[in-house]
Amino acid sequence: MAIDEIKRALDGKMDQSIAALKHNLTKIRTGRANPALLDTVHVDYYGAMLPLSQVANLSLLDARTISVQPWEKGMGPKIEKAIRDSDLGLNPSSMGDLIRVPMPMMTEERRKELTKVVRGEGESSKVAVRNLRRDANEAIKKLVKDKLASEDDQKRSEAEIQKLTDRHITEVDRLVASKEHDILAV
Repeated sequence: MAIDEIKRALDGKMDQSIAALKHNLTKIRTGRANPALLDTVHVDYYGAMLPLSQVANLSLLDARTISVQPWEKGMGPKIEKAIRDSDLGLNPSSMGDLIRVPMPMMTEERRKELTKVVRGEGESSKVAVRNLRRDANEAIKKLVKDKLASEDDQKRSEAEIQKLTDRHITEVDRLVASKEHDILAV
């Protein structure tokens, strides 16, 4: 494997770490409604557990309410039960065919707890990025040891890998700060 291939693979893996962080942050509830909050909810649909988005249309009624419109009439009570039983702490209410999911107000204490959770997610992503950097540097050192690359190539590559790492860690910090701002905004 050449140095360029190692760097390309590293960049792709670091991008995957950032994508995983973004996905994990969407699951953390802010004060505002977001249909992505219900991504983890699964509904019993004729014996198969399907994501809520595959049995209903999810949209926002206002800044604090998600609407769930089942595609089949008989699914309303099942969807309500699935949302209520999820660990999201939401209490849906039915209005005919439409299910309204209001977002409860968060206490200041809960907001601070959630910022700690967000920071923990960010720190996990940083550790993953740093581990990828270490693995890439070790792969390059092995190339030098096997005489497939020069020590100058190694120094140059390590500097480029460090820049790549710094860029991804800055992105992690930006995402964490943005999510913290969303959580703390009343």
